[in-house]
Amino acid sequence: METNCAASAFATLGHPGRLAVFRLLMRFAPQGVRPTEIAAALGMKPNTLSHHLADLAAAGLIGAQRLGRSLHYSVDLDVTEALIGYLALDVGRARPDLLAPLIAAPKDAPLMTFALNDRAVDVLFLCSGNSARSIFAEALLRDLGQGRFRAHSAGTRPSSALNPFALEILRRNGHDLAGLRAKHVSEFQRPDAPVMDFVFTVCDTAAAEECPPWPGQPITGHWGLPDPVKAVGTEAEKALVFAQTYAALRRRIQAFVALPLGSLNRLSLQSRVDAIGLDAADRS
Repeated sequence: METNCAASAFATLGHPGRLAVFRLLMRFAPQGVRPTEIAAALGMKPNTLSHHLADLAAAGLIGAQRLGRSLHYSVDLDVTEALIGYLALDVGRARPDLLAPLIAAPKDAPLMTFALNDRAVDVLFLCSGNSARSIFAEALLRDLGQGRFRAHSAGTRPSSALNPFALEILRRNGHDLAGLRAKHVSEFQRPDAPVMDFVFTVCDTAAAEECPPWPGQPITGHWGLPDPVKAVGTEAEKALVFAQTYAALRRRIQAFVALPLGSLNRLSLQSRVDAIGLDAADRS
């Protein structure tokens, strides 16, 4: 990256408000987010957000795409890579004492050759309530993974009980409900918690939440789906929405467990995880 472009980008990110917007968009990357959702997540006035988005776009850090009637803003990952590279390689001169603590493995190295032999892969699914979507994902991976994965789920603001519609869908599809419960994400941030290999957010609210960096630098992805708990109508209509959410997550997790984890490098694996989350057939 050319120095003047880097200076402009760093100056743009030097404002706390613009940095907050950029950090939120990174948590959804490569997907885009509507301005109304950004403003709600950050508690920011729409006119203030509009200025921040314009400044970030002028610096080349984000772009906008119109989908239907709404603009969706997303991070330009190529520009972000160049900016990080400029800081690490040009400014930092690629000093190993600066870079080594930040890099778990080269991005072209196999991610986890242990995945097929030595131990199961730990996967955490996050949502806000941990009463339906993330519980679906935990139960699905536990069964579809056939012992290759340890599935976990948690909520940023968990409900006190699992949703009865969700439990009925799981029973109907033959899942064992033993051990399923609503959990707070803090359970998985303790020193004695398992180190995650993958962390997926399955709702926009969880993706927008601030969360400290995960130990071990897991592969992360956003597989957001609409909240079936908010479905309205008759009991049958609500049950149908839960069934559709379950089916969407089943398709995604089937695609995930089919990935050749032992042979994909981190860059390829991140791309495949992102592609699963971008499945238009599962999104409203």
